[in-house]
Amino acid sequence: MVSDENSTRIGSYSFPFADERTRTWPLVESPWNVPALLTIYLLMVRYGPKWSARYKPLQLRVPLFCHSLAMALLNAHICLELFISTRALNYSFSCQPCRVSYSPHEMRIAAAIWWFYISKILEFADTAFFILRHKWTQLSFLHVYHHSTMLVLCWVFVKWKPTGSTFVPAMMNSFVHIIMYGYYALSVLGPRIQRFLWWKRYLTGLQLLQFTIGLLWATQLVIRDCEYGTWISFTGGAYMLPFLFLFGRFYAQNYGVSADTKKVITSTYIDTSEKIKPFRQRTG
Repeated sequence: MVSDENSTRIGSYSFPFADERTRTWPLVESPWNVPALLTIYLLMVRYGPKWSARYKPLQLRVPLFCHSLAMALLNAHICLELFISTRALNYSFSCQPCRVSYSPHEMRIAAAIWWFYISKILEFADTAFFILRHKWTQLSFLHVYHHSTMLVLCWVFVKWKPTGSTFVPAMMNSFVHIIMYGYYALSVLGPRIQRFLWWKRYLTGLQLLQFTIGLLWATQLVIRDCEYGTWISFTGGAYMLPFLFLFGRFYAQNYGVSADTKKVITSTYIDTSEKIKPFRQRTG
């Protein structure tokens, strides 16, 4: 459908034709931008720890706080822009066809998706901080896989789908990152603040909820054959599966039954067994 008044076309894109509005935006047009960024990132992951191990670990409290606060504010901006503009255009949460439009609200949505993509590049600093602070255990496969693949997915969003139902996962993820980076900012303020951060485990739970909702949401897009695009809906849904497994395993390993609790259960079981044994011998 074409409207001369609004200069708007409504419908799904045909791969590989990119969105004409974001095609020339920074770090979007060239297909070599993402491979170059990923190469730099993976080289940092591979050789950064070896280089950093030669020196004492850095605290970096001020840079960490500034980075975390800036990321929380950026994600708040993305989330707010997407919410305001999609509500103004009466976007559907369940199925929203793509629109190629230069109306103010549509351009705000496209800009928010672009910032969402840029935020994934800025998140590479998280890995750099881990390396410089010698936080080797946090430099896990889950961490590297998450940052690497999110960059690729978000580039696909901003190049081909900076409209339509893309706002749902982008808004949901940016909301989670407001809380996550808010936690990071507070955690570097010292013991006086850290004692109030007992809710760390619920951050992982919130991420698991995000992936579960994302999988169910993408599934219903495919089932109802939403004009948003079957290929991106199917890809997005499949992308949630490894995260559900990896984050679920991380949650179980870090916040499952503690070693102390296991000892208590084991000792209680042994003590009970010792008391029951004489009884069984007498009744036998």
